[in-house]
Amino acid sequence: MRKVWITVAVVAVVGLLVLVAWLYTGLQQQREAYEEMQELAALDKQEMENEYERFTLQYSEMMTQINNDSIVAQLTQEQMRTQQLLEELKQTKTNDAREIARLKKELATVREVLRSYIRQVDSLNQVNEILRSENLQIRDELAASNREKAGLASEKASLSEKVAIAAQLDATGITMTPLNKRQKAAKKMKDCKQIEVRFQIAKNVTAANGVRTFYVRIQTPNGNVLSSGSFSYENKQIEYSMKKSVEYTGEEVTVFTYWNVDEFLSGGDYRVSIFAEGNMIGTKTFTFK
Repeated sequence: MRKVWITVAVVAVVGLLVLVAWLYTGLQQQREAYEEMQELAALDKQEMENEYERFTLQYSEMMTQINNDSIVAQLTQEQMRTQQLLEELKQTKTNDAREIARLKKELATVREVLRSYIRQVDSLNQVNEILRSENLQIRDELAASNREKAGLASEKASLSEKVAIAAQLDATGITMTPLNKRQKAAKKMKDCKQIEVRFQIAKNVTAANGVRTFYVRIQTPNGNVLSSGSFSYENKQIEYSMKKSVEYTGEEVTVFTYWNVDEFLSGGDYRVSIFAEGNMIGTKTFTFK
């Protein structure tokens, strides 16, 4: 009888050990499965973060390709929303399945919105390319007409709106030279008795011929303007230093202007800006000792 009980006890112990081993193995498998799921979730989360960051960069790139203020504002708003979702995702733990699922759904929406804007921007760029080609064609036709006939003023007037940008004058080769009392280039501003500002008005066959008045504005290192009067610019009166009226025929012309110094001028950065017909047509900064 005692042997029977011993046998039963041994069987029970063995069975218990088998059960414990089985439970332990199951727990290990569950733990490994859980860790594997966490790794997959972390990889999925990282991939989502990469996509959000890539979409943010794409919005920035699109904004450099378009000049439509309304669309740029919309792109900026969508970019900010994408950045906000990215920050939410970064702060979300990988085991927060509900939040991860929500942000994945938001990612799909962002992706679709981005695609729609890409299509829209591509379409606008195509339209702009057509308009640029048409504008170049108009300029060529107008230039040919000017060479062939001198009496086409009415036709030029009808096309003036379309070639307004092309007809704007352009000041190039701007130089500012401080002159001493011997009319030589002064090495230091304290020796300056006169300032010479020279620039070229570039050739422009689309611009109308006639007398043009150019305003030269010199801004000193302390922000003041060497002023001798004012003129209208962008619906307000601003100061100018010198002005010069020149007969413009569409060919390149060099303009010289001079400012007589009657005050102390310090060394530093001097900004020269050229204006004509309500537009700033050139600007350059010069540094003097």
